[in-house]
Amino acid sequence: MEKSSIIGIVLGIVAVVGGMVLKHAPIAALVNPAAIVIIMVGTAASLFIAFPMAEISKIGKLFGIVFKGQTLISKQEVIRMFTEWASITRREGLLALESKVDEIDDSFLKGGMRMIIDGNDHDFVRDVLMEDIHATEDRHKAGALIFTQAGTYAPTLGVLGAVIGLIAALGNLSDINALGASISAAFIATLYGIFTGYVLWHPIANKLKRMSKKEMEIKLMMVEGLLSIQSGVSTVAISQKLSVFLTPTERNAEQKEGEATGEQKAQSA
Repeated sequence: MEKSSIIGIVLGIVAVVGGMVLKHAPIAALVNPAAIVIIMVGTAASLFIAFPMAEISKIGKLFGIVFKGQTLISKQEVIRMFTEWASITRREGLLALESKVDEIDDSFLKGGMRMIIDGNDHDFVRDVLMEDIHATEDRHKAGALIFTQAGTYAPTLGVLGAVIGLIAALGNLSDINALGASISAAFIATLYGIFTGYVLWHPIANKLKRMSKKEMEIKLMMVEGLLSIQSGVSTVAISQKLSVFLTPTERNAEQKEGEATGEQKAQSA
């Protein structure tokens, strides 16, 4: 569960409702079916026009990613895994890794491992894996763009909703008592448009981009690890090479953990 998504939405609702309470605005005014229809259906209509059905059909999956989170191997685990594989390769040769292929869950890593075991050219392996990364990144950008565009359309549709509300209000000037309430209701569509655009859709697009960046970094680590193993790089060198992808804090923690492991091995010996 991606807790930050839930927390963000709850805080956004609290900000709006709390602000209305502090400004002594009636909370019941938020229950405006016309405004909801204009914003939600209007935004959906805009997206259907702007994107092909093949991309629109992935919206449910994208929501799942935003709220359920990613299931990715950690960078530290990638380093430990490749260090172990490099050690096996230097002792027994590259073909010794064939028994490890079935243990790999990640399809990208499994495909790369099979390519180097099969003896493919170094440049060929790099090109294939990098093309895979670029294609995945393009798909992720297309998904994030849907929400970016929704965030652009929704506030404008809010203005449209306000105009429609004002037309309805000004069309019945004979009832002065109801005029104020009608004008107030007209601006609820603007509120919904701005709220969904800048509290939901744009932030969701940003989160998808950040998640994609994290996944691409891990895939790049895997590419460097696979190519290093294929080149026969030592375990120390491959660990240092992949540690570049860690933050300074993560690097220090990894170094301390490695020192502690080394001390335990020395004591047991």
